[in-house]
Amino acid sequence: MISVPRRTPGGGTARTGRPAGSARSAGYFLAIAVPACLLIAACSSSSPSSTPSSGSSSGSSTGAVPSISISELTNTFSSMANLKPLAAEGKGNVAVILPDTVSSARYTEFDAPYLSESLAAAGLPPAQFTVQNAQDSDATELTDAQEAITKGASVLIMDPLDSGIGAQIESYAKSHGVSVIDYDRLTLGGSRQYYVSFDNVAVGKLLGNGLVSCINSWHVSKPNVLVMRGAPTDNNATLFAQGYDGVLAPYFANHTYVDVGTPPGTWTASVAETEFQQEYTAHKNINALLMPNDENAAPVITYLQRLHVKPDTFPVTGQDATLIGLQNILAGYQCGTVYKPIFEEAQAAAAIAMYLRANKTPPSTLVNGSTEDTQANVKVPAVLLTPEWVTTSNMNSTVIADQFVPAQQLCTGSFAAACKTAGINV
Repeated sequence: MISVPRRTPGGGTARTGRPAGSARSAGYFLAIAVPACLLIAACSSSSPSSTPSSGSSSGSSTGAVPSISISELTNTFSSMANLKPLAAEGKGNVAVILPDTVSSARYTEFDAPYLSESLAAAGLPPAQFTVQNAQDSDATELTDAQEAITKGASVLIMDPLDSGIGAQIESYAKSHGVSVIDYDRLTLGGSRQYYVSFDNVAVGKLLGNGLVSCINSWHVSKPNVLVMRGAPTDNNATLFAQGYDGVLAPYFANHTYVDVGTPPGTWTASVAETEFQQEYTAHKNINALLMPNDENAAPVITYLQRLHVKPDTFPVTGQDATLIGLQNILAGYQCGTVYKPIFEEAQAAAAIAMYLRANKTPPSTLVNGSTEDTQANVKVPAVLLTPEWVTTSNMNSTVIADQFVPAQQLCTGSFAAACKTAGINV
């Protein structure tokens, strides 16, 4: 893994504002170990499916094409103003379709406002973009996409509920001359032009290594590990598992750990709780849990607390750096969470949309790699951002410095003392 120095952003979220002067250095990116050609417009010539259908870098204007890089995507959103010339030149609307409000609180709390702010900062008036949520319905996601195209969308930013509906939407968009950006999840068998996400295998590796570290530091003897997964219809869940399975496999192979089981997988917290209870009832020796996100971990941790499991004895992992996940870390029941600065992802997707809308090719300073669509057997040009493992030791310098979760919300009641110990000041 090769990274570049991290810049210092202003800090903040849509809920709390973005005061300047944060000590946090956020938003480094992963330069993937791919052939050099992939770093030049992500090797768009490698496959017809990976080339923007909307044109070339020359576009329809003779003026210079504005540029933007990943390192400029701070949570001040200031660099998006560099793209205003594209707003004036482009045609049509930008429609954003998010998948649900169930699998993670991030879509409502962060993605929706960040995407709106990004597009506005890039020069689009409110009448020229929309942000919708499919509310966990394939039919709604398809209808939202079709209606957006009917109303003049020239670019879709879409986080598909599953690859089946994603491919259907992308086929419809392609037949209407509309460009699509896969946001956060890749549509397998799709026909999108670009993919914007975090390096999801790296997310899985952070989960696996985080669990290993916690097992060691919490002195878990004879680790009996239950490995849980996200929804099998979500390609990200598959990539997460690829990452953490690779980390844990040697420990299972040499019998340092016992692989207790792997339930089917879900992004519904109540179903995850049921899956865990069933496994725990059948295997009382379970004493460590690989859980792929905070939302699913939360009810399991509540269940363990009802069983009077003591803090710092039963490690559980998570992802998304949610308020409840961070509080469970402070309480000693969750050993860490994968933090993904969503303000970077939202700006990257909005920037790609601005280039496509103006019939331009995004620069290699933004499109830093590619992702394999294993079903379509093509490489998709991609913006792949770097996640980070957060524990009590770096919570203050990451999510708090970014004000991703405000200290005032995190450090309430019984968590105040733990925050002070972690160096978090309210």
